[in-house]
Amino acid sequence: MSNPTPTNPNQGSFFGSFYMVLACLSFAIMLTCIKFAGQKFAMHTYELTFWRVLFSLIVLGGFSWVKGRDFRTAYPKEHFWRSLAGSVALLMNFYIILHLPLATASSLQNTSALFLGLLSIIILKQKPTLINWLSLTLGFVGVLILLRPSGGGDTFAMLVGLGSGAISGYAYLQVRELSLLGEPAWRIVFYFSLLSTLTSGVLAWYFGFTPVSLASLPYIVGIGVTALLGQLLMTYAYQVGQKFVVATLSYLGVVFAIVFGAVLFGERLDVLSLIGIGVIVASGILGTKK
Repeated sequence: MSNPTPTNPNQGSFFGSFYMVLACLSFAIMLTCIKFAGQKFAMHTYELTFWRVLFSLIVLGGFSWVKGRDFRTAYPKEHFWRSLAGSVALLMNFYIILHLPLATASSLQNTSALFLGLLSIIILKQKPTLINWLSLTLGFVGVLILLRPSGGGDTFAMLVGLGSGAISGYAYLQVRELSLLGEPAWRIVFYFSLLSTLTSGVLAWYFGFTPVSLASLPYIVGIGVTALLGQLLMTYAYQVGQKFVVATLSYLGVVFAIVFGAVLFGERLDVLSLIGIGVIVASGILGTKK
């Protein structure tokens, strides 16, 4: 008997890996645009976050409206808490991008996977395997190395980054719960973008917007475009690729961040910081194994 025809002809092919590499590159360019906007035009966290989510809100909302999708939901409270957690985490993410080397910021963002695993054990009562425990232990060892008091970095910003990872982990847990309730991914992202736009917009208005100029516009547009493009590429990578390979390649984002940080901003990390980043990446890769 011949093998059944796969539902997706690209399943398990190199396409998944290719799209993930492009996704990591897109996210790294986004980090670079944020950093440049902060340094060149003194744009603060709130307005940068506002421009990033406003772009997604307009594109996703407009596309969904044209497609005639139903924006109504039977779970407004669940969407609110997921969106609030995601909004706070995003604000914290943008803060650390402006105050830490790109590689350090990218690594701390990736701790969301560690906290998601930990919260799944605590809240969902999932039974972790030996590999899960090893991954969590290794990840937090890497965090301790990165956060060491003698590291010479911005300790407060690094703690903010760690907090962002924890809140992001909770937000991802809420995404899982909403998905199990039957909520489509586009609606989850739409309500997150809506609340995040309102939250960051109010904060940006209070602290003051930097006037948009022809010089700053490419960076503002670049943040929105690369964020949305990276998200789409990452989603498609998981759809058509082998999960373990794609998840492993997702940590190329840290490598791109190291390269861009060194070339564009003259960032240099000491040996222990590189070790800490390496341990966090290794724990993330290990955590993708079942």
